[in-house]
Amino acid sequence: MTPRTIVITGASDGIGAAAARTLAKAGERVVIVGRSAEKTQSLAKELNADYFVCDFADLAQVRTLAAQLEENYPRIDVLANNAGGIMGKHLRTVDGNESTFQINHLAPFLLTTLLMGTLTASNAKVINTASGANSFGKLDLFDLNAEHTYSTNRAYGTAKLANILFTSELHRRFGEQGITTAAFHPGVVRTNFAAESTSPWRHAYKTLLNRFMLTPDQGADTLLWLINGTAGTDWVSGAYYYKRALAKANKQAYDAELARGLWDASEELVKVAV
Repeated sequence: MTPRTIVITGASDGIGAAAARTLAKAGERVVIVGRSAEKTQSLAKELNADYFVCDFADLAQVRTLAAQLEENYPRIDVLANNAGGIMGKHLRTVDGNESTFQINHLAPFLLTTLLMGTLTASNAKVINTASGANSFGKLDLFDLNAEHTYSTNRAYGTAKLANILFTSELHRRFGEQGITTAAFHPGVVRTNFAAESTSPWRHAYKTLLNRFMLTPDQGADTLLWLINGTAGTDWVSGAYYYKRALAKANKQAYDAELARGLWDASEELVKVAV
């Protein structure tokens, strides 16, 4: 059987790295994308895999990444949009967007839309790492950069809610062209999540609470299940999952008009139309 080409962002650590190891061991062609050059190169060497370094806080780097992927891989079977994080205080990226929103939503939105020609031609799966934190998000199309209301938790929750809305709208727009897609919550995983932020969450990952968290392999389980399963048989395209089962999300996640509005607003913010 021909190995699939599987691109995983945020793959230098945590559940991305755990999934990459499992998939590479199974004989798949894994392409690793990470922000840390040192960690990304190290994992790529371990797995004998291709890799690219990209900081999602800079959309120019995302455009370069998309061009590199298109040039090197005429077929992409799976795009796992796994990169993300929580920042802390309100910060603007070089592109002028609130950093939590850009890194978690706008950057993967841009990467996916720039690769759409390759993804549709490949009948690809697009898997988006969301979070149960979507429950305390609140998406306001007129304040996507949180200029009027900001808190660390709300910003992260809103970005993760955006991941779920993006997933449902991606299915609506491109499902008939061969794209299947899902979002999932990996659980609370023992990783370096939030370690470089100013968020209070970073302390939980360094305290006794750490011992109650999932391992990266456990956190990667639903991601691997979605990658290896079949949409329409094992899971429903456009839906949100936790522990291999349909999960309940923030009530805004089921607002189809909001999903359309977010897509259109995202296109405007990243200056791309699909």
